[in-house]
Amino acid sequence: MSSADRPAVLRYEPNGFRALSPGKFVVCAVSGERIPLEELRYWSVERQEAYASPELATRRMLGQG
Repeated sequence: MSSADRPAVLRYEPNGFRALSPGKFVVCAVSGERIPLEELRYWSVERQEAYASPELATRRMLGQG
């Protein structure tokens, strides 16, 4: 399986993220959709999760997702 076919494993930090394992995308913790790394803008450092949109991140933070 090439790195394009599997999700990256990232460490989410306050000002960015660090790749721990190569891949081209991560999976949104709320919707399950693939997020290409170049489009990743929303994540939680505390939960170590990625989100596809600010609305989905807000839902998760409010306990609705």
